Amino acid sequence: MKPEHLAKLRDKLFRLNNIYFITDKQGKKARFRMTAEQLEYFEGLHTRNIILKARQLGFTTEQCIIQLDAALFESAKCALIAHTLNDAKRLFREKVKFAYDNLPAEIKAANPASNDAAGELVFAKGGSLYVSTSFRGGTLRYLHVSEFGKICAKFPHKAREIVTGAFEAVATDCFVTIESTAEGRAGYFFDYSQTAEKQQAAKQPLGKLDWKFFFFSWWKNADYWLDPAGTVLPQRLTDYFVELEAKHGIKTNDGQRAWYAAKEKTLGDDMKREYPSIPAEAFQQSIEGAYYAKQFAKLYAQQRIGVLPDNSHQPVHTFWDIGVGDSTAIWFVRIVGEEFHVIDYYENSGEGLRHYMKVLKDRGYTYGDHWGPHDIDNREFGSDGKTRREIAKAGYDFDGQRYSVRFQVVPKLGVDDGIDHVREILPRCAFDDSKCEEGIACLENYRKEWDDKRGCWKDRPLHDWSSHGSDAFRYFAVAMGRRKPVTETKPLRM
Repeated sequence: MKPEHLAKLRDKLFRLNNIYFITDKQGKKARFRMTAEQLEYFEGLHTRNIILKARQLGFTTEQCIIQLDAALFESAKCALIAHTLNDAKRLFREKVKFAYDNLPAEIKAANPASNDAAGELVFAKGGSLYVSTSFRGGTLRYLHVSEFGKICAKFPHKAREIVTGAFEAVATDCFVTIESTAEGRAGYFFDYSQTAEKQQAAKQPLGKLDWKFFFFSWWKNADYWLDPAGTVLPQRLTDYFVELEAKHGIKTNDGQRAWYAAKEKTLGDDMKREYPSIPAEAFQQSIEGAYYAKQFAKLYAQQRIGVLPDNSHQPVHTFWDIGVGDSTAIWFVRIVGEEFHVIDYYENSGEGLRHYMKVLKDRGYTYGDHWGPHDIDNREFGSDGKTRREIAKAGYDFDGQRYSVRFQVVPKLGVDDGIDHVREILPRCAFDDSKCEEGIACLENYRKEWDDKRGCWKDRPLHDWSSHGSDAFRYFAVAMGRRKPVTETKPLRM
């Protein structure tokens, strides 16, 4: 190899954009060249990186090339984690192995792969690249997790394994990147994104273990454009683009709006999740398999999640899911005309009934009815053979005063029928977004259990952290299901 060529190969950015080949979107062999988004990420690389993005921006492809280059030229140990085994096999075959096989012969000869078994390349000079659905053991210089939001939503146990295993395999001064479209308002990906975005907005300096926030929207990409001739936007989309510019300074042209309208016809309610315009918009869409996705999409669109009007003269009714040695969840609701104003939410675990009654007392609301689940008459909570309802009625002394709660019992109803009641009542609800943030997250993430073997959703809810808040809300819906609306619900003026 000529000296001038060797000199260029010392430049990492030159190598990445000149010696590797990929398969483009048309299925043709093409030299890898960074897009504007990919270059922005590469030049802003931090030790811990989180990418919230629109679809089809090529960050996983870029990571395959970056890691292959690091294994070849830096003798680095690298790993890429995909959210399914089929995706891992495809990434290795179509991205990593394809790029390696099409390298110049001189480069491969200088550092050959001594082992190119399925899912792994191991090079003679010590570098390696491993593609799978998990990683534990050993040390890594580069780790990339693709579609981490989906992993958190569908496979929470796998997400935890990645955080406790794979992340811990990367030294503080080495590099971790997690990227995904949004997938619900809970889990590691959501939590990390929220924290990183807030730190970025506050312009706080990043430590090596802090996540750096990258957001790449659809409207920044020139490919997301269509000839606008003949396109007539519905008024709601016209209003949407006007609001984007007025509130966020995002200006779109006719071609971009035409593309967005055409894409939305296919994706429907999933459009904002797959192609968000702003970070918060991505997480407004509930995850796949969620029971109340459509209802919450409408609640957000109608601005029924925000600051509620002051109706403190109205009594507050509570609705409980009571656990023993498990979480207890309480919703606080005011009935305002034909609407239900959900003003507060509380959840805790490992506490007795006395704790939750004190929570009610300390909230200081004027209470109406208190509703408990049908098993409130079980004797698990009590002493001397008393039931939970009897103990609550007898009450506890707080600051020298007796405080008691008289529970009504929610009619027993099957879970599926209860879920239908929730779907019917949600359009009549409005939520305080601050006090109910945790509870809203439960409802948005309440979903069917995923059958990994069959690759489909089971006909039963997944029992996880979202279950208790969702069960308590289901009891609310069943208890209030007899109250039928007189008039159609309109958008709430916050």
